Amino acid sequence: MLFKIMLRKKRLSAGRVPLVIFLCQVISALEVPLDPKLLEDLVQPPTITQQSPKDYIIDPRENIVIQCEAKGKPPPSFSWTRNGTHFDIDKDPLVTMKPGSGTLIINIMSEGKAETYEGIYQCTARNERGAAISNNIVVRPSRSPLWTKEKLEPLTLQNGQPLVLPCRPPIGLPPAIIFWMDNSFQRLPQSERVSQGLNGDLYFSNVLPEDTREDYICYARFNHTQTIQQKQPISVKVISVDELNDTIAANLSDTEFYGAKSSRERPPSFLTPQGNTSHKEELRGNVLSLECIAEGLPTPIIYWVKEDGTLPINRTFYRNFKKTLQIIHVSEADSGNYQCIAKNALGAIHHTISVTVKAAPYWIMAPQNLVLSPGEDGSLICRANGNPKPRISWLTNGVPTEIAPDDPSRKIDGDTIIFSNVQERSSAVYQCNASNEYGYLLANAFVNVLAEPPRILTSANTLYQVIANRPALLDCAFFGSPLPTIEWFKGTKGRALHEDIYVLHENGTLEIPVAQKDSTGTYTCVARNKLGMAKNEVHLEIKDPTRIIKQPEYAVVQRGSTVSFECKVRHDYTLIPTVTWLKDNGELPNDERFTVDKDLLVVADVSDDDGGTYTCVANTTLDKVSASAVLSVVDVPNPPFDLELTNQLDKSVQLSWTPGDDNNSPITKFIIEYEDGMHEAGLWHHQAEVSGTQTTAQLQLSPYVNYSFRVTAVNSIGRSLPSEASEQYLTKAAEPEKNPTAVEGLGSEPDNLVITWKPLNGFESNGPGLQYKVSWRQKDGDDEWTSVLVANVSKYIVSGTPTFVPYLIKVQALNDAGFAPEPAVVMGHSGEDLPMVAPGNVRVNVVNSTLAEVHWDPVPLKSIRGHLQGYRIYYWKAQSSSKRNRRHIEKKILTFQGSKTHGMLPGLEPFSHYTLNVRVVNGKGEGPASPDRAFHTPEGVPSAPSSLKILNPTLDSLTLEWDPPSHPNGILTEYTLKYQPINSTHELGPVVDLKIPANKTRWTLKNLNFSTRYKFYFYAQTSAGSGSQITEEAITTVDEAMASRQVDIATQGWFIGLMCAVALLILILLIVCFIRRNKGGKYPVKEKEDAHADPEIQPMKEDDGTFGEYSDAEDHKPLKKGSRTPSDRTVKKEDSDDSLVDYGEGVNGQFNEDGSFIGQYSGKKEKEPAEGNESSEAPSPVNAMNSFV
Repeated sequence: MLFKIMLRKKRLSAGRVPLVIFLCQVISALEVPLDPKLLEDLVQPPTITQQSPKDYIIDPRENIVIQCEAKGKPPPSFSWTRNGTHFDIDKDPLVTMKPGSGTLIINIMSEGKAETYEGIYQCTARNERGAAISNNIVVRPSRSPLWTKEKLEPLTLQNGQPLVLPCRPPIGLPPAIIFWMDNSFQRLPQSERVSQGLNGDLYFSNVLPEDTREDYICYARFNHTQTIQQKQPISVKVISVDELNDTIAANLSDTEFYGAKSSRERPPSFLTPQGNTSHKEELRGNVLSLECIAEGLPTPIIYWVKEDGTLPINRTFYRNFKKTLQIIHVSEADSGNYQCIAKNALGAIHHTISVTVKAAPYWIMAPQNLVLSPGEDGSLICRANGNPKPRISWLTNGVPTEIAPDDPSRKIDGDTIIFSNVQERSSAVYQCNASNEYGYLLANAFVNVLAEPPRILTSANTLYQVIANRPALLDCAFFGSPLPTIEWFKGTKGRALHEDIYVLHENGTLEIPVAQKDSTGTYTCVARNKLGMAKNEVHLEIKDPTRIIKQPEYAVVQRGSTVSFECKVRHDYTLIPTVTWLKDNGELPNDERFTVDKDLLVVADVSDDDGGTYTCVANTTLDKVSASAVLSVVDVPNPPFDLELTNQLDKSVQLSWTPGDDNNSPITKFIIEYEDGMHEAGLWHHQAEVSGTQTTAQLQLSPYVNYSFRVTAVNSIGRSLPSEASEQYLTKAAEPEKNPTAVEGLGSEPDNLVITWKPLNGFESNGPGLQYKVSWRQKDGDDEWTSVLVANVSKYIVSGTPTFVPYLIKVQALNDAGFAPEPAVVMGHSGEDLPMVAPGNVRVNVVNSTLAEVHWDPVPLKSIRGHLQGYRIYYWKAQSSSKRNRRHIEKKILTFQGSKTHGMLPGLEPFSHYTLNVRVVNGKGEGPASPDRAFHTPEGVPSAPSSLKILNPTLDSLTLEWDPPSHPNGILTEYTLKYQPINSTHELGPVVDLKIPANKTRWTLKNLNFSTRYKFYFYAQTSAGSGSQITEEAITTVDEAMASRQVDIATQGWFIGLMCAVALLILILLIVCFIRRNKGGKYPVKEKEDAHADPEIQPMKEDDGTFGEYSDAEDHKPLKKGSRTPSDRTVKKEDSDDSLVDYGEGVNGQFNEDGSFIGQYSGKKEKEPAEGNESSEAPSPVNAMNSFV
């Protein structure tokens, strides 16, 4: 399938027929690639590559260099014409031509003058294929002539008159640059009143006395020769009317000098241009400069408009204080009428400038070089425009085509030359000339007829590496004449391309729009024309794309902290990536705070300047990927500033401020604080809060405060530092708005009343002279209010009052401005005294062996003489005469709050005699005690025996010895002993129950098994029941005969080894059991014990009662429990299971408001192992070994 080269790329289609991609010749010119090797071999007509400008102004002090450079194959030769005739450089010793070039060098520095070589030059470059010519180069030396000598008279003017100082510089080449300076070479100041025109003259719209000077000098600078010419200084003197009046007033009338105001002030008139209209012509592409300078008094202002149009916005500029309008890159569309308007307070004037834009010739389509193969057709087109329309003329090899040798393949049709069926002799260089009265254009274009076989210019075996899923472009740069066709094949066996995924470009390049892994391989490009064939192989590799699998993330950090950005890259294993970090698309700051470590960028001690966009760029030789994250550096706001107080009223003021920088975290609110410089200098108090969008606040003020304010800004990070304090503002005094608080009346003695209050602070005083009016009277009497005025105190004592009488009290604030509002009345009492009467009819009801209930009759309120605090019970245990002598009787106290008339006494000792009395309590203290009341507690269960020892073990007997319970709590009736054997597997045997008389302290058990471990449970009994038990274990001894047999066996070696192994296993087992027991697990013996608890021993329960608060009558310290464990394998129980600490005042007991104890009081008992109680002592490894043996 054949495809032709078009001016755009074509996508190849495919069907069932294999697709062959190639290029073929079209009717168009060949383009010769700029390949150095190709250009060396191909014949080519000359082409001018460099030449001097058309208007070539030279420096007469330097050698003249006229450039002419050209290329071609074979290299061209050069010749010159001067003023239309041949310039024979060999005849002029001052003229040489650079080797291999057409550039002329005229040596005038040694001798000769530049004017001698002034003229029009043209260069011709020629080889066997044709001749190219340069532009006509007009060579002129620059000129900087002097000003002509002239005598300049001083100028004297009246103040306000217009003035034009002419410059008229000599005509130079190129034209001079004009400026005005003084003798000190300082530029003269210019303004709307004084300015320089385009012609160099200095214009004054009106003169002032300060314009007087003698050194107005016009300078002309000729840049080409770097010279400055100076005009003679001009002297200007400006005088006022008064000065003229002093000299010539005698000869002139007053009217000529002091006439109407119009003679001094005048409307505008134009100094340049003259008249109402003028005409301006400019060439296309130049800068159009229009000028209007007006005189008048006051100085006129210039305005510009375009009639029937608008001034081009992007190309219009105003110069010289708007007196000059410039339009750059002017075009024919800018033709029209432009109006300048001069206006002052007395009138306006306008001038119309008609602008015509002409155009030197400019290209629409310049002719292009044409490369054809024999027999082909082609054309050269030369189109230009201008105003007026340019004339087109053709030259062949520098000679007008009309007189050039005839070529049958050539036909001229106006601006086009048509070629048909060209041959090699048709090769030539054609010149197109487009000219009008404003200039000309000259272009060289050659026709080169070549017959060349195909050449492939792309290097052989070029390797292309492309990222997957991206376009792959395989080059096949080629040349040939006629134009070759291009075919592409894939694979070493020449398999033609047959997919529809390829795109062929007109330059021979094969494009795979989306390259895949299977696109890898060798591709062959074949070029063919009628003169031959060429081919080239290239190779394509597809690489995995580079990807950023972990992108940096947006971060908001506080100033001074550390932030890190992570950038993990995955890439093709054959490519080596480089990871670069950028900040705001530039390099990272050269700062040690920025560290890059593998995938991490770490910024330490972050500052405000570190905020921005950070980009991770991963580069390989084939692709580049990037990912960015923004770092926002935040901090608490900067403090507000510029605090200002406005609208200052008696009780309000408006505060305004300027917020500080929010440091990238919006301000959410402002906190306003005040300082009272009069009463609390240095202390700042909260005044108000406003939203973060406000910058003003109306503040309510208190009287007689010397205010200063400060503002703190708050954002999500925190608070700013406070602003500087505002100016101080003292409010006027006023009467107090409030009275003292916390007013109370309590007597410190039985005959006084102490009135106290919380005084007002200085801020609340509202004025000077703060005092308090204290008033009181008896509540139940008809007395009038008694009042006193006090200052600088917070209490007042009223003496001589009855005991505990209610009083009405009030305290009112006042200052020099007046009284506060009427205060509230509160009730107080005069001083208390001790109660006069004891509670009567005290009754005791014993509930059980440890609890008793007490009742009493209340004391009459009048005899209490104070606030009733409650009732207090003193009770103590009766001691024997021997004990009473040894120590003081210990009394205990229980207090019952309020008016309660009964209470419970817990924690009593069973089988004891107690005595108690009751007293009433008020705020002053206790009243007299009630008569003593005695009571007796019944028997209770005893405590555990104080100790238990096991003595004298034999083969079948053990002796037990014990001490009686430390607290028998009654009369002991008997002891109970229970025991049971423990076998080698730690299992418990049957329980044996034995009753022992109460008067015994020793007992021997007989008929026991030898070498057996026994566990014993021992407790005492009273008529109230069984007490707590104590446990112990012991082992009977080993039979001697058996022991001797064991010795005989033990002497055998095998038995010793066996025993060692067994002992090691048992030791390991015991260690495991010991560890489990420490972790809270149960071993078998314990489980057996738990399964055989003694059913006879049950916990004791007591009825619930009401309890008071305990205290010690001697030192009011709580009683503490003590414990003692003997080291001789005996176990002693504590002296008592009950303690007043559990119910006394100040411990973790709970009481109702009426003094009742919340909870249940009961004793605690230890269960026997038959009922699941644990052993009191863990079996030791030694005992276990004895049991095993």
